[in-house]
Amino acid sequence: MGTAQAELTVPGFCFCSKTVDSVFLSLQEEEMVDWWSKFYASTGEREKCGSYLEKGFDTLKVFETELENVEDYGGLSDFCHTFKLYRGKTQDANEDPTVVGEFKGSFKIYPLPDDPAVPVPPRQFHQLPARGPQECLLRVYVIRAFDLQPKDLNGKCDPYVKISVGKKSINDQDHYIPCTLEPVFGKMFELTCTLPLEKDLKVSLYDYDLLSKDEKIGETTIDLENRFLSRFGARCGLPQTYCVSGPNQWRDQLRPAQLLHLYSLHHNCKAPVYKSDRLVFKDQAYSLSELEDGKPPNPHLGPVEERLALYALQKQGLVPEHVETRRLYSPLQPDIEQGKLQMWVDVFPKSLGTPGPPFNVTPRKAKRFYLRCIVWNAKDVILDDLSITGEKMSDIYVKGWMAGYEENRQKTDVHYRSMGGEGNFNWRFVFPFDYLPAEQVCYVAKKEHFWSLDKTENKVAPRLVLQVWDNDKFSFDDYLGSIQLDLNSMLKPTKTAEKCSLDMLDDPARLVSLFEQKTVKGWWPCVAEEGEEKIIAGKLEMTLEIVNEQEQDERPAGLGRDEPNMNPKLEDPKRPETSFLWFTSPYKTLKYILWRRFKWVFLIVLVVFIILLFLGIFIYAFPGWTAGAPDEGSGPHAMVPGDLKKF
Repeated sequence: MGTAQAELTVPGFCFCSKTVDSVFLSLQEEEMVDWWSKFYASTGEREKCGSYLEKGFDTLKVFETELENVEDYGGLSDFCHTFKLYRGKTQDANEDPTVVGEFKGSFKIYPLPDDPAVPVPPRQFHQLPARGPQECLLRVYVIRAFDLQPKDLNGKCDPYVKISVGKKSINDQDHYIPCTLEPVFGKMFELTCTLPLEKDLKVSLYDYDLLSKDEKIGETTIDLENRFLSRFGARCGLPQTYCVSGPNQWRDQLRPAQLLHLYSLHHNCKAPVYKSDRLVFKDQAYSLSELEDGKPPNPHLGPVEERLALYALQKQGLVPEHVETRRLYSPLQPDIEQGKLQMWVDVFPKSLGTPGPPFNVTPRKAKRFYLRCIVWNAKDVILDDLSITGEKMSDIYVKGWMAGYEENRQKTDVHYRSMGGEGNFNWRFVFPFDYLPAEQVCYVAKKEHFWSLDKTENKVAPRLVLQVWDNDKFSFDDYLGSIQLDLNSMLKPTKTAEKCSLDMLDDPARLVSLFEQKTVKGWWPCVAEEGEEKIIAGKLEMTLEIVNEQEQDERPAGLGRDEPNMNPKLEDPKRPETSFLWFTSPYKTLKYILWRRFKWVFLIVLVVFIILLFLGIFIYAFPGWTAGAPDEGSGPHAMVPGDLKKF
């Protein structure tokens, strides 16, 4: 980048300021320090501004009303007043006459002395602005709106911005924000105007409709001429510091020393006197020590003389760098507020040269991150079922998802027939999510209904939900317990299962940020409720790791134990032989369930069966026992004594 040099000559002094090459912010500072950090630090939303205040950077003033309604600035009509011009005369007091134009001017009435020797009073008007039209560059910053009136059937609207001054207009319809009553625009519009011919700036919000004409939500009108002529410096607010680089780089056309010199001319007072480390203006001394002592060092500050001049200007009651809140009204209902719009306008006369760079107020963009959660083991899980043999057991699996991304639920395989509450998984979950580091929230955009045309945007905390379930094949699965981990302030795990207890939940010293730690491993308790008391439903051994898109590409990892099974590689879990689904493995069911528990019954039944079998055979082999023996000496087979001797 090039350098530029400018000089300002003041009676008795000559100042030279050299703009040095811009100092590039580090990657982390770019992520955490932007204009929105300044805005949120100024509104008190410190959870969204990160370490911005600790760096000693500027804040701005957020006015809760229009700038012209702030009492300290006299309606910005200190130079001239506006009088409406009406056509004709009304007959009815309730009838509004037709307004045909405006007259701007100022009147001062003061008595003249009777004695000619007495000097006349001083002139009331001096240092008048240049005659003729002034061509100006406008920078209109539209930040956000809230409390808008709904225009759609779903109770929301699809707002976008339209700006007009004179015959020029900018229509931002292509960038409408769907389904919201609190849109964040973050837009800067540049256009030119000629004062006083094009003095009214209109900022309107419209509701986008696909099939019908867009409906105006409301509008606000700003008198640019009053801001240009006001002695309060309303055309460009004063920042807190004079910076030549960084997020708060000076944006006005004139440097503080030049502005202070013009201020002294307009107010007919002595020019400021500069010394080595202090400045004297209007009999008041301004020193650098009282300005900057106790503040963190800022590497972006400009020369000492400019910083002192800015300090003196800030004490004159001029308009500071600000965001104003303007009410929106509809021409159809002029007395009913339609919402509020936060914005501000910078007016730069082209005769003064080129202004500084504009602020980048573009809304923050979420970055894609991946949460890798490896479920290694479970222990002390509640035994919720009874086996076919009457033993307590559970068929354990773990289910998990990120809050706001419920459609991406994942679950492990099932550890069947856990008799002691243990489970072995070696299973990896991978949850992609969009995250705003500066605000520490997840950005979720999805359709509310399948017929919705646009996605609704929401911001939620980065929370991981894990649940332990008991699997049932012929009924609904039974919920056992769960744990929820906020990745920004999550519970620090224990190294062993024995130390994992409910006492961990009440210890604020055990909270850590996974975004800072990057990876953690250990045991977490799963909680269930029994009546009004909390109990441990189980303990999970897991590894949690956060990676960005680049790391995800460089170190890939698959779901479960699928390919690419790496970083780290997950082996099949070593489960007991009794872990199986009973009706799909009849041999194992007989071996590990029936035989182990009823083997003596089987043996006794077998022995009894064998005895009964032999007894039956014995009875069958000797039919005489059942039918009876034939009489001796009768029949053809009667035995005779000779036969007995042979036998």
